[in-house]
Amino acid sequence: MSDATRILRSIEQGDPKAPEQLLPLVYEELRKLAAARMTQEPPGQTLQATALVHEAWLKLAGSERQQWRGREHFFGAAAEAMRRILIDKARRKASQKRGGNQPPEELHESRIELSAPPAEILAVHDALDALAAEDRLAAEVVKLRYFVGMTIPEIAEALGMAPRTADRCWSFARAWLKQTIERERRG
Repeated sequence: MSDATRILRSIEQGDPKAPEQLLPLVYEELRKLAAARMTQEPPGQTLQATALVHEAWLKLAGSERQQWRGREHFFGAAAEAMRRILIDKARRKASQKRGGNQPPEELHESRIELSAPPAEILAVHDALDALAAEDRLAAEVVKLRYFVGMTIPEIAEALGMAPRTADRCWSFARAWLKQTIERERRG
């Protein structure tokens, strides 16, 4: 990903050709991450990694005024885009279970199936903002691990930290989220 960092810096410096170089390079990296995530899904899953990446890329590319401050910032934005796509899907799925009375829709490649129950995804999403207020770095690790499916070493590289630090953040965030979500369910 050193090429991506170099291109992101070129974009920051105003090189008009840099965005054209970034698309194929970063798109392939994001697709690999999404594909790795999909290998953890149960057999028969209808989700295609490409669909998630396409939707995330459209969100990222649609923000023309966005200035990337390097690799960490870009992958953080990509994780956030994927997170929002998964949250929107979970909300749609949850509303249908509550009798959304929506007419049947044709299955399209961009429709995303989730491995976690929609209620869990929404609970993590709701608690994530509170976690970010307490520990921004732990919240970033959760976005990359839970919503994107990155491994601890990949997270460490993307955020520019030691793998041990990323693992500590992940352990703290899991415990914090579990406690917060259980408290919300009881209360």
